[in-house]
Amino acid sequence: MAGREKPPEGPLDEGSGGGDDEYRSLVFDESFVDAARLQEYSAQERLADEEHAAVRSRTPAAPTDRATPRSPSRQGLALVLLIVVAFGTAVYLGVRNPLPEPAPAPATAARMSIVPLSPRGTVPGAAPQDLYDHSPAKDYRIGADGVTLPSSIRRTDHFSANQVLAALTGAKEYVVTSSLDPAVLTSGEVRPVQTLLDPGQQGQFELSIDRPRDDGHHAPAGWMVRFDPDSVALATPGVRVEGTLDVTETGDNALEVVADHVFVYALRPAGSDARADASLFTVRRAVRFHFAREDLTQQQLRVRSVAVQAGPMACAGSHAATLAPLLAGRNAPGDRPPATDPYDRGSTSRAAVCGVLPPSAQPSPVGSR
Repeated sequence: MAGREKPPEGPLDEGSGGGDDEYRSLVFDESFVDAARLQEYSAQERLADEEHAAVRSRTPAAPTDRATPRSPSRQGLALVLLIVVAFGTAVYLGVRNPLPEPAPAPATAARMSIVPLSPRGTVPGAAPQDLYDHSPAKDYRIGADGVTLPSSIRRTDHFSANQVLAALTGAKEYVVTSSLDPAVLTSGEVRPVQTLLDPGQQGQFELSIDRPRDDGHHAPAGWMVRFDPDSVALATPGVRVEGTLDVTETGDNALEVVADHVFVYALRPAGSDARADASLFTVRRAVRFHFAREDLTQQQLRVRSVAVQAGPMACAGSHAATLAPLLAGRNAPGDRPPATDPYDRGSTSRAAVCGVLPPSAQPSPVGSR
């Protein structure tokens, strides 16, 4: 066993580069010593018990404050909490957008024109059937049967055949309701027509009913065929109809339907005896409809324009609110402009302020009963 005077490795060689710096490198800090699992006996303990080991196990000291893991600071916790709140807010706002959905673009205001057609002479009068038999409307179909769909319905570039059919069916419903429904024609009803319109046109329609005027946009007689019930009555509910429905695609999300029809009504004075002579009143009506893709699913439509030629009527006066037919035995006062034939649906001439019914558009003389 090595003596106590010298280290086991021998004395330090002062000239070998040792010294204080090398000695300090062998001194361990307190944390290292406290963490040691073995402890050497003191000199006195080794002399007292030389038969046992020179070292003993020791219980590690409880960690001091320096060895205790540092808990997160308040600033760190606040930062983490702020990040969590910000992330949650971003997710919430992404799912529930607080900004309101943009309002749909308002529907384009419908344009409408009404051209009265003046008779050349006295308005013929007779029984309704006799009048029809002696007029161009002799072979016209009666009522809704005269508003026919195209014989072949095909898809377009961006719409299926079913969507095209939906547009044509919607246009037909409007034509039938606004031109053939007795409640609309002579009872002042407007609701059946209004419910078919796009919400964007409701305001224009309501203003037309409340304040009718000849401004090209607010004529109830443009939205629908209507007569003053105090002046005119239907002599027969069977209105004669002839015309077409044509559809075209006007964009990726729009269809346009043009309904061009001639309606021939048998009328007599309101409150008159059923034996009173009737007269025919002819209305050429061309309605242009716009169907956006959503209109097809919501069963609504937009009226783009309405062009009406109707007679026999006097050229003077306003015809915005109701049509004012000249009944059997009456004449049109004043000067007469060039003739306009409502039966000539192939005509492309511009509508006049007032026109004249040519002889071919009126019943031939049949005499009264």
